[in-house]
Amino acid sequence: MSEQYIRKPNTQCRICKKPIYRRPCQIMQGGVFCGVVCYGNSNRKETPCLVCGKPIMASFNKKTCSRSCANIHRAGITYKNNRPHDKVKYQRGLKVRLLDDRGEKCARCEYAKIEILQIHHKDRDRENNELSNLELICPNCHYEEHFLEKSWLKKRRSGSRG
Repeated sequence: MSEQYIRKPNTQCRICKKPIYRRPCQIMQGGVFCGVVCYGNSNRKETPCLVCGKPIMASFNKKTCSRSCANIHRAGITYKNNRPHDKVKYQRGLKVRLLDDRGEKCARCEYAKIEILQIHHKDRDRENNELSNLELICPNCHYEEHFLEKSWLKKRRSGSRG
């Protein structure tokens, strides 16, 4: 191979500064890299750790670099302190309370399998958890209450035969 065909470096890698040859149009486009590793390093987006400042990958939604930094960052944060536990606000507590007060059966058909009973809001407002607004009913009765009035079969039965 003669000397005239050997390409001489005309630029350098943006990351490692290694001398490389690239076509002039590639140089004009912007960053030139010696290989895939340097290209990958140029695309890394790093943010500093909130505690020690060590760079960490930004794409992982991490705020700290390690468990020890996370513990330092979390020190002093309190979770759910001074909040009374009102079990009426929670569905399980509601169901247990209704089972104790009203018996272990459906309020409409008296089906007695407590595992499948559901809480129904009489006024259909999920935020209104007053005991007078709630009743325990089985899935069949609950479906009849909410969906039977909107059934497309009801319209079909009343309008198509004539």
